[in-house]
Amino acid sequence: MPTIGIRELSNNTSSVVEEVSRSGRPMLVTKNGKPVAALVAVDEDALLDYVLATSPEYVRSINLAQSEIAQGDRGRDLEEVLAELNAEE
Repeated sequence: MPTIGIRELSNNTSSVVEEVSRSGRPMLVTKNGKPVAALVAVDEDALLDYVLATSPEYVRSINLAQSEIAQGDRGRDLEEVLAELNAEE
C-alpha cells in the first residue's frame, strides 16, 4: 500500500484524493513515519455500508450479537421489541 506523509498530504490534498479515487487503491497516511490513517476510495452506493461496517460501536454490537447467538441466545420476539419502541415514543 502506498504511503504519504501527513505534511505532503496537507500540501497536495486534492491531487492525492484524486489519485486514490481514480485508482481505487488506498493510501496509508503517516506522521513521523508511523501510520495514523488510511485514505480509501468510497463507492457512493456502498457508503452507508462502509460507515456502518467501520463504526466501532456497530462492530461491537454485531460481535456481541454473534457471540450471544453462538451461545444459544435466541434473542427477543419482534412483537416485544416493537412494543418497547412504541412505548418510548
